[in-house]
Amino acid sequence: MKRWKDAAAGFVIGLCNALLGAGGGLLAVPYFRKNGHTQKKAQMLSLCVTLPLSALSAAVYLLRGYVTLSDALPFVPFGVLGALAGTFVFKKSPDKLLHLLFALLLLWAGIRMLWRG
Repeated sequence: MKRWKDAAAGFVIGLCNALLGAGGGLLAVPYFRKNGHTQKKAQMLSLCVTLPLSALSAAVYLLRGYVTLSDALPFVPFGVLGALAGTFVFKKSPDKLLHLLFALLLLWAGIRMLWRG
């Protein structure tokens, strides 16, 4: 039964990731938390799951011509720097703080989406 739940969660996370631009992590983290993982482990697992999903979606969008590499390329170097800085801060952050920051991110994103329609 657990295998089917995980498969269904994977499908929904992948679907959400492709539709919302890495939005799968917003579903993956709570799913992993519900399944007994700490906040840190849930966030790490989420990245490990959504990275290949994001790469696949990006490849499809690029190959079909929906976006060009030149559209995305200016963001990559500073995105890499931000990711490195985030992993450094992440290692030193307590679970409780990460849980709070994740909740605030969800709340902020939801409020922005409601107001911007």
